[in-house]
Amino acid sequence: MSQTAPDGLRAYVAVTAAYWAFMLSDGALRMLVLLHFNGLGFSPVQLAWLFLLYEVAGIVTNLSAGWIAARFGLTVTLYAGLAVQIAALAALAQLDPTWTVAASVVFVMAVQGASGVAKDLSKMASKSAVKLLAPKADGGLFRWVAWLTGSKNAVKGLGFFLGAALLGLVGFVPAVWAMAGVLAVILLAVVLFMPQGLPQGRKDAKFTQVWSRDARINRLSLARMFLFGARDVWFVVGIPVYFQSVLSDGTPEGARAAFFLIGGFMAVWIIAYGAVQGSAPRILRAAKRPEEQIVAQAIRWAGLLVPIPLVLAGLAVAAGAPADWLTLSLVAGLLVFGFVFAINSSVHSYLILAFSTDERVTMDVGFYYMSNAAGRLLGTLLSGLSYQLGGVALCLVTAGAMAAASWWAVRRLRFA
Repeated sequence: MSQTAPDGLRAYVAVTAAYWAFMLSDGALRMLVLLHFNGLGFSPVQLAWLFLLYEVAGIVTNLSAGWIAARFGLTVTLYAGLAVQIAALAALAQLDPTWTVAASVVFVMAVQGASGVAKDLSKMASKSAVKLLAPKADGGLFRWVAWLTGSKNAVKGLGFFLGAALLGLVGFVPAVWAMAGVLAVILLAVVLFMPQGLPQGRKDAKFTQVWSRDARINRLSLARMFLFGARDVWFVVGIPVYFQSVLSDGTPEGARAAFFLIGGFMAVWIIAYGAVQGSAPRILRAAKRPEEQIVAQAIRWAGLLVPIPLVLAGLAVAAGAPADWLTLSLVAGLLVFGFVFAINSSVHSYLILAFSTDERVTMDVGFYYMSNAAGRLLGTLLSGLSYQLGGVALCLVTAGAMAAASWWAVRRLRFA
């Protein structure tokens, strides 16, 4: 792709802005749904079911999104992701509180499935664009992908807080409509101001090409699946529900205060995670490191993640029941987990682009993020199940096991 540096930077800024807008709404929507339905008395397993189709849709979407972008172009794929998210928000506003629990679960699962499609169309288009736009010298690719990934996670963290705050201040339906309206305005602005230059698609792109034949991409994808499973097994249901049980005193005022505290913690975790991701090239001194040294760093940091959730699980077992010191220990320990997790995630995001070619980038990124979605699906399901069977301690033990599996998979990159 031939583009001058200023044109490439303008396109990168436009893609990043669109991705930011989407992730703000995505984080807010997740927190709105989780806290709203937990307040209605849904069990941990029922809460997990609300998000399962979101992750299933991510698997299917990522598998096909690489071909969609190769066939129809990156900008069309990005616009489609934003448009589908607006439609999902508008649909969610139609939720009727008089419906049965079963009907509500099925309806919200369907809406979350559409949101999952939207997220992965936007993500795949944005990450693939970086491969084509980033400068090739002095670690430019690592810096640009780290900044995009880190900044979007900081924005998503702000979305967690925004969703919890809107739920407490204006209620579920007005919050959903407000997000849909703002996202519609942003989509219009992005369509009007997106510069030319991103690939417009190839008619000869075949769907069968999405399957990767590169052993490095397959092994990195496997590591990514277990990495995100290790996070979501405590992040999606376990920790928010545990904190709500500890922080809420059962009164409406206490419930609202708990919304703000939980949303605040989730926001701080994601924002800090994003900041570390954006700083990963500097932390690892990656600008002058060859690719094989970055692979060695990926293996090292994957190993460092494994003991953290296992130590926290031991503390939870020792406590026996919710206690103030346990809550503080979990907050501190999960922030440490977030730091190490962020380095792992950032290195993975760089390596998938480094391993892929310009011609196959949308296909390989789509395949890789299909594995990411599979890990989130596995983590989401196990989050509700683990919490219901063994509380927060079992969630953390499961996270440790999945982190160990990610370490095993990434170690195999040495032999690819």
